[in-house]
Amino acid sequence: MDAKARNCLLQHKEALERDIKTSYLMDHMISDRVLSLSEEEKIRDQPTQKKRAAMLIRVLLEKDNNSYISFYNALLHEGYKDLAFLLQDGIPLSSHNGKDSTDGVTSYVKTVLCEGGVPQRPVVFVTRKKLVKSIQEKLYKLDGEPGWVTVYGMAGCGKSVLAAEAVRDHSLLETCFPGGVHWVSIGKQDKSGLLMKLQNLCTRLDQDGAFSQRLPLNLEEAKDRLHFLMLRKCPRSLLILDDIWDSWVLKAFDNHHQILLTSRDKSVTDSVMGPKYVVPVESGLRKEKGLEILSLFVNMKKTDLPEQAHSIVRECKGSPLVVSLIGALLRDFPNRWGYYLRQLQNKQFKRIRKSSSYDYEALDEAMSISVERLSEALQKYYKDLSILQKDVRVPTKVLCILWDMETEEVEDILQEFINKSLLFYDRNGKSFRYYLHDLQVDFLMEKNRDQLQELHRKVVTQFQRYYKVHSLASDQEDSMYWYNFLVYHMANANMRQELCDLLFSLDWIKAKTELVGPAHLIHEFMQYGHLLDKKDCTIRENFQEFLSLNGHLLGRQPFPNIVQLGLCEPETSEIYRQAKLRAKQEVDKGRLYLEWINKKNIKKLSRLVVRPHTDAVYHACFSEDGQRIASCGADKTLQVLKAETGERLLEIEAHEDEVLCCAFSKDDRFIATCSVDKKVKVFDVHSRNLVGEIHTGYSSTIRYCDFFPKSHLAVVALSHYCVELWNMDTGLKVADCRGHLSWVHCVAFSPDGSSFLTASDDQTIRLWETKKVCKNSAVMLKQEVDVVFREDEVMILAIDNVRRLQLINGKTGHTDYLTEAQKSRISCCCLSPGLRYVALGEEDGSVKILELPNGREFQSRMGHEKAVRRVQFTSDGRTLISSSDDSTVQVWNWHSEEFVFLKAHQEPVKDFRLLQNSRLLTWSFDGTVKVWNILTGKVEKDFVCHQGTVLSCDISPDATKFASTSADKTAKIWSFESHSPLHELRGHEGCVRCSVFSGDSALLATGDDNGEIRIWNVSTGQRLHSCVPVTVEKGETAFVGWVTDLCFSPDSKMLVSAGAYLKWWNVHTGESLQTFYTNGTNLKTIHVSPSFKTYVTVDNLGILYVLQALE
Repeated sequence: MDAKARNCLLQHKEALERDIKTSYLMDHMISDRVLSLSEEEKIRDQPTQKKRAAMLIRVLLEKDNNSYISFYNALLHEGYKDLAFLLQDGIPLSSHNGKDSTDGVTSYVKTVLCEGGVPQRPVVFVTRKKLVKSIQEKLYKLDGEPGWVTVYGMAGCGKSVLAAEAVRDHSLLETCFPGGVHWVSIGKQDKSGLLMKLQNLCTRLDQDGAFSQRLPLNLEEAKDRLHFLMLRKCPRSLLILDDIWDSWVLKAFDNHHQILLTSRDKSVTDSVMGPKYVVPVESGLRKEKGLEILSLFVNMKKTDLPEQAHSIVRECKGSPLVVSLIGALLRDFPNRWGYYLRQLQNKQFKRIRKSSSYDYEALDEAMSISVERLSEALQKYYKDLSILQKDVRVPTKVLCILWDMETEEVEDILQEFINKSLLFYDRNGKSFRYYLHDLQVDFLMEKNRDQLQELHRKVVTQFQRYYKVHSLASDQEDSMYWYNFLVYHMANANMRQELCDLLFSLDWIKAKTELVGPAHLIHEFMQYGHLLDKKDCTIRENFQEFLSLNGHLLGRQPFPNIVQLGLCEPETSEIYRQAKLRAKQEVDKGRLYLEWINKKNIKKLSRLVVRPHTDAVYHACFSEDGQRIASCGADKTLQVLKAETGERLLEIEAHEDEVLCCAFSKDDRFIATCSVDKKVKVFDVHSRNLVGEIHTGYSSTIRYCDFFPKSHLAVVALSHYCVELWNMDTGLKVADCRGHLSWVHCVAFSPDGSSFLTASDDQTIRLWETKKVCKNSAVMLKQEVDVVFREDEVMILAIDNVRRLQLINGKTGHTDYLTEAQKSRISCCCLSPGLRYVALGEEDGSVKILELPNGREFQSRMGHEKAVRRVQFTSDGRTLISSSDDSTVQVWNWHSEEFVFLKAHQEPVKDFRLLQNSRLLTWSFDGTVKVWNILTGKVEKDFVCHQGTVLSCDISPDATKFASTSADKTAKIWSFESHSPLHELRGHEGCVRCSVFSGDSALLATGDDNGEIRIWNVSTGQRLHSCVPVTVEKGETAFVGWVTDLCFSPDSKMLVSAGAYLKWWNVHTGESLQTFYTNGTNLKTIHVSPSFKTYVTVDNLGILYVLQALE
């Protein structure tokens, strides 16, 4: 400190010690960073006020010029103007233009602002450079001419602090406002209050009384006096009007001044003349700024702040007012993080109260004043907004319905709220969408708590006046709002009956899931279960389970027929009742629907099935609390879903290549991912920000098993699409879990082991219940079955997984006959024409015949060297034909024990078909098709059909032709009389896996591994139609799996296909008529009755389906 300043302090030391109170002065000096907290504590420890003042002056004498200037400014701010006058001569002139303070603000600026009454920075201050720069740019635009710069925003967003910070700039003041800056806090005023403000301002500008000895007596005189003083004594100065509420107030200052003002009302300057500029202030700070404020208040590093600090900033959306109020409270009570967070979450605003630099001590007071300034009519409309949810953009049309007004009238009302920072909007093309800040929502809900039910009822009633629920068109501006929030309004209005009628309607389920998928509906069933379950929870549970287990179908395109899905539900359910009623109505109009007549024997193991990705899912895992599921895959994204409902919580474009795995951190705050792009990334779950990245330098691997220690169970994924549970103590397999159509890339237990996840190339994630899987997976059917349709009977011979044969009555589901377990695994089976015998082939090459019902066994003494793949009786039942992986076919007359072996194929025989006159057609992996005489064992005709494996053959009903299909992506039509094909059918893009002739031999259908079916003219070889998977959004193709089997109806007008599911087609148009979604997938065959009314298949879960067309 220079000698002049030091001498001035010593000269007036006695007067200063006698009069000053140190506490408030020290707050200003700490804000200016010229006094440390330890020095403040040292001064406060003095026993008397006079000794505290003496200690403060002693500390000052040891400091620099900035400390003297800060002390001088503090005296002015706290009303010690006479004492400040004593020190004025000692102000160091050497500091006038240099940046001589630790915060980069010159002493010249500090003096100008202090004399003009501009508030000091808050004790805790963080910069908002972008906004400050924007205000300064607008002030520069005034360029010495009269004009208005308005800084506007909602209560507590920091407008006043920003306005003060904008003029804390040496260059701006020196260039644009050399006459000084004059701050006036206006607030809510009547005319007498405004007059007092103007009188005080005039007195401040005319301290020596040179121009007038009395105060102005009315507003007009005050306006003239202010104009005169600003022109004569303070030319080229800036007038700052803080917290303007009413436009009439500005009339008193509308006299060719340069004015910066803060307001909650954007339109406040509409009534005045001159150039106008506006600077909008967003309602909240960014997360990092909010944390910085809290860290400064509690004197901690940001990285050391507890998790509650992040939650506080997130809960209040970074409101500077709330963060500062809570920070000030925490400075006094540093252990109350959790307490203040709970008060904020519970909307207890009155408990978040602290005297601070803000004009309002509590949050509710700041917001209440804004609302009270509205007219009575506008207050009623604003109260109606109490029912809006946080972060929801509401279309204008919704409020038109609520208030029964035209669009223009509603927009005018809402503009009033927007102008006063009580509402915000986004523009969507020509329409607007309105929303409230989270704190405004909380405030309105708390203020109108007793009226909320009635306000929600008003919304529902108005909706019912305008719309029938099922008449909502998806392209209406407001339809998405009603589909998302109508249930919310009904529930909060306690309209239980209306809520049940809506949620228990198959029409509503269909309409809503087509637009937004099933997750939101599942969430509503869970959230409002207490209202829906007043009498019985069964209906609600049925609907919730229906949505959960069909979610992967309902959330995709093309949208499945929900009536057909409903027909697969238990016959006692409300869903089935509605679906059956609708189906009967549509069957009468010619629509096809299918009844699953043996479904009551089937137990559903999955609890939830979702399809969050557009390509293969490689990995999925539970969060540590079990509430969320993270998944990743070939579409390069990371997804986070709710475990109960499948609702999407987070979607991140995580990597530049396929994401192979993901994992939650133990506190669930972060998710790590690794990718083919050789990177490991860490994401913040709440902010979605990338917080860390590592280059591994090698490709990451995928886990294929998971272990749960408490139950000693391991879950493993196998290459044949199956998942198995094993007991690690005993080394025994506990269960098979079949359901996926393609490779399983991930398996993982939930934290408590009660369920586990599997993820697959088939684009699905399945959630399994461990106990149910263990209990229900002991016995299951394999997919190799034989079916006989006889009169009104359906008899099914099936192999189970414990090496037994079951003869099942398809109509009743009852097992009529069960064999003993065989020593070797059974690989194939068949029934004799009269149902007196069953035949079976085994993995060890054995071929056996069992007599029914006594079980007497006949075994071929020759057998095969490798696994038997097919067995079939001749029409008289006396001969059994079998084919094997050993490339041979055995013809066994089991009555005479005569054998004929057909040996000519070079690779395993794929399959065979019996022809007339003791002839047999065989095809093989060697690409050939051969015709044999089964009596002599000789090849009569040899066709070299394909370069690749012959996957299937079919014989035309007129027995003159056959068709072959191959892995070389072609099909061919052959005449038995020629070694050259009649037609080569090209165009398939995948392996052609099956083919079938129509009953009149005029058409041929072929199916490939991409799910495409083609209909061909047998005579010309021309393609007539294609039945193809529908293309969905983003150009992706719906995953339908291989087409594995086909069958024409007797009249050749309809075709049924098997693959990922069963599908019926119109042969003449290629149009899909119906789809039946099995619980599992990967169907191998479809057995069809001669009437084309009954259908039998087994999925890869081992579930048997006996379906009958509804009549």
